[in-house]
Amino acid sequence: MPGQPAAGATHARGNAAAVAEPFGTAPDGTPVDRWTLSNGPVTVRVLTYGGIVQSVEVPDAGGRVTNVVLGFADLAGYVEHNNPGPYFGALIGRFGNRLAGGRFTVDGRTHQLPLNEGPNTLHGGPEGFDRQVWTTTDVSDGEVAGVRLTLVSPAGHQGFPGTLTTVVTYTLDAASRLTVHYEATTDAPTVVNLTNHTYWNLSGEGSGNVHGHVLQLDAEGYLPIDGTLIPTGESAPVEGTPFDFRTPTAIGDRLRAGHEQLVRARGYDHTWVLGPTGEEELRRAAVLHDPASGRTLTVATTEPGVQFYSGNFLDGTLVGTGGRVYRQGDGVALETQHFPDSPNQPGFPSTELRPGRTYRSTTVFELPGDVRAG
Repeated sequence: MPGQPAAGATHARGNAAAVAEPFGTAPDGTPVDRWTLSNGPVTVRVLTYGGIVQSVEVPDAGGRVTNVVLGFADLAGYVEHNNPGPYFGALIGRFGNRLAGGRFTVDGRTHQLPLNEGPNTLHGGPEGFDRQVWTTTDVSDGEVAGVRLTLVSPAGHQGFPGTLTTVVTYTLDAASRLTVHYEATTDAPTVVNLTNHTYWNLSGEGSGNVHGHVLQLDAEGYLPIDGTLIPTGESAPVEGTPFDFRTPTAIGDRLRAGHEQLVRARGYDHTWVLGPTGEEELRRAAVLHDPASGRTLTVATTEPGVQFYSGNFLDGTLVGTGGRVYRQGDGVALETQHFPDSPNQPGFPSTELRPGRTYRSTTVFELPGDVRAG
């Protein structure tokens, strides 16, 4: 496969290292690799299947290193359970989140996508980017460990117009920042909304729920949803509601408040409105802190929204990387993205991409590698 490394290949300069190893075979027979990115005290493992972040290992306040993201121990777990399912760690495309009725219109032509969540299309359809094997190129240098993933999605795949070429680069620097940079181009007008669906538990994967994690979201408003989890089109103020995380608040404090929106989603599964930014301008979106371990995750992005999902549909039927069962609330996803159903919502920022233009998006997940007290 073009750009694929030899089995067990290592690319290291300075303290930054990228190591590739075989990780099984996709259902169509394509070999899958796992890349291990290491730089200082943090290690990140990424699969070529779905561009999945399988693990992020980082020390706690006592120096103990633990994987802090949810996932499966082997490729079979992702193939059999991740879609439909939780989308653990996956790259999501062509269109992250939901599209009402699985349809949208571009230049007067309506496109129908396969439905995979009731009456809607979720995360690009049943064979989205999360189920594709991406080609890879090492991009490590003296400062960062990195891998670039490339996928060409042909016109008509999952009903989307245009051949879309997507390049996603994961880099890990010495300051324990995992940067995810997205680029995409098309040969015909289409819609694009890319994100990553990693679930975080800063106490450690499989350690229990995250209700005691303290979350801050830098947003004045959020998007209410209807009964099928599609935004109503309005942006509602967070003030005076369980959606106000402008000051650090434990996730579980108001999770059972009985608010109609929490009932509809079985918890938090909404987009918070961050406001517009420049194409290359990063702004802080969220800070997640775990008092038990001392770990803190800071998320910065160029995107206008962040989907906060509190793991509402984890139901005890999946066994995770460490051999423990995942139950409701055992992880939280912070998916930076454009708004759900944007092509059908004229008041939302546009997600259209046209030939000659390049879609660009960047998100940085910062997990300090040395969080020792004192």
